[in-house]
Amino acid sequence: MRPPEEQLPGRYSIMQRHTTHPRFRAFVVERPRPLPGLPGDVRGFAYGFHGESGQWWHDVVRRALTERHGPDHAAYWLDDAFEVAELHVHPDAQGHGHGRALLNALCEGRRETTVVLSTLDLDRESPARRLYRSVGLRDLLVDFEFPGGGPPYAVMGGTLPLAPYPADSSSS
Repeated sequence: MRPPEEQLPGRYSIMQRHTTHPRFRAFVVERPRPLPGLPGDVRGFAYGFHGESGQWWHDVVRRALTERHGPDHAAYWLDDAFEVAELHVHPDAQGHGHGRALLNALCEGRRETTVVLSTLDLDRESPARRLYRSVGLRDLLVDFEFPGGGPPYAVMGGTLPLAPYPADSSSS
């Protein structure tokens, strides 16, 4: 995902604010350097936190789930949820298990009962959607537009811990 240059300051501010959310957790995948101790090129990153009322994404998704499926459905998925806010792997590094490793690291040992996230809904068989389904996530909302316009998203959710997956799976 490559946001327009003019959106970067706003996104930086949002990401910085996310670090203050309860139980924030983040991971980075780097390409190893030939000399030990030197940082490698970032190949991917992911972060998330415990979702709660008052957080923009949480409140928007709760409203939509309540409208489409009822308050009990929304409560089941969001009352004790770990929200994956960002998970990105550089296109050159996709298909090597980095996305799976990041998602697994984010969710490992979490105290929440569910995990939820949103992902572009342009291709229901995209590598990201296949990855999320392979660990037990399912569509909660599809063709969903967040306020302010933009492309359609799918909101997906699953129970924690994540479902086991085959070691030889090729989903990114």
